[in-house]
Amino acid sequence: MHNFELISNILCPYTQRAAIQLAEKGLEARRTYIDLADKPDWFIQLSPLGKVPVLRVGDAAIFETAVICEYIEEAIVDRTPMWPAHPLDRARHRAWAEFASTVIGDVFGFYMAPDEVLFERKRLDLAERFARLESQLAGAGPYFAGERFGLVDAAFAPIFRLLETFDQLEDFRLLQGLPATANYRLSLAARPSVRAAVVPEYGQVFLRYLAGRGSHMARLAAAAEMTSVEA
Repeated sequence: MHNFELISNILCPYTQRAAIQLAEKGLEARRTYIDLADKPDWFIQLSPLGKVPVLRVGDAAIFETAVICEYIEEAIVDRTPMWPAHPLDRARHRAWAEFASTVIGDVFGFYMAPDEVLFERKRLDLAERFARLESQLAGAGPYFAGERFGLVDAAFAPIFRLLETFDQLEDFRLLQGLPATANYRLSLAARPSVRAAVVPEYGQVFLRYLAGRGSHMARLAAAAEMTSVEA
């Protein structure tokens, strides 16, 4: 029996990657949520960088998403591996998982852009990132490497979950002309491990977090809420 505790804030997209991986391997982990604006002392002791996620394994604590996922792969050898067996394929998947981590940063820059001009620039940059992904999804699908779901898919799934929330505001055309990426998004969203990686009210929690950020998207969200109330 593995004694896992996965610690994060309620919205962290990086934590979702580890949660998906654990679920795919049929492993349970206690979920503990903290407020990053008011970090408890015990968490600061566990996380030298003050970041989430942290995986507590008994009395030990592991931080940094990629390290957590590598630990799970190396420690749980009796469950289906989520990296490819061939070294070159494995390296390629790891590289695209890192690409996904960079895209999460781009998504943050998109929804935190303070004005419409910068927002549009960030939107175009993000759309270009997805166009790069499109070039890698020319196979049969439904996942990055075909029928087999892997860690690279767990890395991209939280990105598309955020796009679901953005879609509640308007169509930002981030996947326009990218049919393979659009289909990939739908396949990931349907995966049980992906659906279970967050609390059911994730979208509403994100929109509440966005409110008051002073960003262009926050103003769009406020306008959409006002319209729905008036309707």
